[in-house]
Amino acid sequence: MANVKLHDGPLEMAIRSELHGRGYRFRKHVKSLPGRPDLVFPKAKLSVFIDGDFWHGYRLPCWEYKLSDFWRNKLRENRKRDRRNFRRLRVLGWRVIRIWQHQIENDFEYCISKIINALMAA
Repeated sequence: MANVKLHDGPLEMAIRSELHGRGYRFRKHVKSLPGRPDLVFPKAKLSVFIDGDFWHGYRLPCWEYKLSDFWRNKLRENRKRDRRNFRRLRVLGWRVIRIWQHQIENDFEYCISKIINALMAA
């Protein structure tokens, strides 16, 4: 697990590069916010998380039976932590967008549009 990159992965870099190329400016991995969002747009109070399907347990109940107890518990705790951080951000007045790995791989433009639409709605 020590070799797993926590941020700046290829999907996150692709999203950041595209948004930056379109003129959007943001902060990365803001330590003062719950969960250290991958992208933060302070003026719009928008936080964006780019989450890997496995590590954040996308549809975990459908496939957790295949995992050892260690991994099942690890991913359940990851999901709890994510829910807790999203709640904390909302209480602080932030809007939260979560983009999953499979969404980026299947429809990159939709993911970019989702962020831009949220920024324009602010």
